[in-house]
Amino acid sequence: MAKPEQGNQTAITEFILLGFGSHPELRVLLFLLFLVIYILTVAGNILIITLVVADQHLHTPMYFFLGNLSCLETCYTSTILPRMMASFLTNEYVISGNGCFLQYYFFTWLAGSECCLLSVMSYDRYVAICKPLHYATLMNGKFCLQLAAGSWINGMVASAIVTSLMSHLIFCGPNEIDHFFCDFTPVTKLSCSDTRPIELVTFVLASIFTLPPFLLTLISYVCIIITILRIPSTTGRQKAFSTCSSHLIVVTIFYGTLNIVYLSPKTPTLRDLNKVFSVFYTVLTPLVNPIIYSLRNKNVKEAMAHIRTGVLIMIIPSMLIFVSYSKIISTILKITSAQQRHKAFSTCSSHLIVITLFYGSASAMYLRPRSSYVPERDKFLALVYSVVTPTLNPIIYSLRSKDIHKALRRVILQNSLTPNCRQPTTA
Repeated sequence: MAKPEQGNQTAITEFILLGFGSHPELRVLLFLLFLVIYILTVAGNILIITLVVADQHLHTPMYFFLGNLSCLETCYTSTILPRMMASFLTNEYVISGNGCFLQYYFFTWLAGSECCLLSVMSYDRYVAICKPLHYATLMNGKFCLQLAAGSWINGMVASAIVTSLMSHLIFCGPNEIDHFFCDFTPVTKLSCSDTRPIELVTFVLASIFTLPPFLLTLISYVCIIITILRIPSTTGRQKAFSTCSSHLIVVTIFYGTLNIVYLSPKTPTLRDLNKVFSVFYTVLTPLVNPIIYSLRNKNVKEAMAHIRTGVLIMIIPSMLIFVSYSKIISTILKITSAQQRHKAFSTCSSHLIVITLFYGSASAMYLRPRSSYVPERDKFLALVYSVVTPTLNPIIYSLRSKDIHKALRRVILQNSLTPNCRQPTTA
């Protein structure tokens, strides 16, 4: 049934994310809890990406897709957690309409891409176990790249269509979203427009972009289990199952919680329970993925044992820098005045240039495959981050900082105005 138009009411331009605001006494505890989860999630997934890039033994289709999944999970959790932690810290739960639609766009894009990517990883394990002699031919580099790119693009297309339709809905109150992020149902039920067309389009797109990947994952594992049970040797069965057990656990957690949230009845009794399960697939799944793959995978364990200490030292600082600049950029984009945005960005642009020079050269040095070692190139990269960057730092900061310009002028002016010391007179 179409919702009645509220013609005399002003269209609202911002929403209030209620989240877990009904428990204000737990704000500090929840902030610390989600902060630890976010740091561990980003660090763990960046570590997996680093291992896949740096260790040539992991340059296989299985770990190529795992690297894509870790990259996706890092972006996925960064779409929701920083905004939620800021709410706990500032007690400010307001989000603009455009900010809400943007969050929903990235959330839907990454969630849809993860469905496709998990099915691609299932197909990879199916070919490896059920058709081992054809694995190298079927899962060649070009085909793997097409599968990964297709997963990202499918999610992006579906998300763009739904978000575009959602942004054209009219919202005239109330504006309280009973969730900790902008999800489809909590947002659309606040609209005073007719939501049947967008609900129909969303259902069709969900059927096209998520049901086939789920069925492909299910069929792949049915075939895998049948093939494993036919192996006469117990050791052979155990070895074959160990190659896909990590992925099976991840698939079960992701689809299990996703189905509970979106296929359960939308009753007030289950509302808070759905929030808890939403935390599972939006927050905890990205956290446990690197733990599951690192604990249950011998190749990843061996890669971690051989990884250079310098790489591990770089991960935590680079993660903190990434989190800081993500928050800085999101804050700057919220500033309405172009002049104020330019002024805010100018306060950190010098530091951003220095970081890019340092981490760019250091990453090219330490995060490349060991097989591609070229002495002359490595000497040049080492020269850039150990000599050139310290040389350029004072130049960059002095050229781009007005405060340093003013301080330099004051020092020069004071020195130029200082009178010459008089010679002592003799009696």
